[in-house]
Amino acid sequence: MESGEGSASVVGHVHAADGIVVRLRPVAEPDLAMFRRFAVEPGLIGLDWAGFRDPGAPARRYAEDGYLGPEDGRLIVQAEPERAAAGFVSYRSGTYDGKARHWEIGIALLPEWRGRGIGWRAQALLCDYLFAHSPVQRVQAGTHPENVGEQRSLEKAGFRLEGVIRAAEFRAGAWRDGWLYSRLRDDPSPL
Repeated sequence: MESGEGSASVVGHVHAADGIVVRLRPVAEPDLAMFRRFAVEPGLIGLDWAGFRDPGAPARRYAEDGYLGPEDGRLIVQAEPERAAAGFVSYRSGTYDGKARHWEIGIALLPEWRGRGIGWRAQALLCDYLFAHSPVQRVQAGTHPENVGEQRSLEKAGFRLEGVIRAAEFRAGAWRDGWLYSRLRDDPSPL
């Protein structure tokens, strides 16, 4: 299907609609500079800033498995036509009752790419990718109660709010609640 104004197309792990093209791709060595920025620039990652992190860790992880591990990984969110790395999506494996495997996902976009419809598309693409390449029934994501933009993004990406997880995160000197969202394999993809 050709993409034009108001239409959408999905090919592989690319989504194009309304002049916005979002692609997920594996991490490449030039992307490590962006990962180092997220580790050492206070506030760049938004509410998820947890203090300074080892700026050499991204290169070590990239050398280990290119961020494509069996239990966790990252993919670059590429915005086109600029072919720019707008940020990254991440995923890690979890289980319920020691048997029911699921993925927990996250996203970090550089400030100049936020609020442009890229985040929800990237998260929806990541869900579709994980459902296509693993037998999990569930993908979940957490966010902060005050992060209204991410809540809207998750809902547009096909997630449903499940509830509040009390005192789930230590941030800015206090234990804080989180909101848990999920998308199940049988839920329709918004793409």
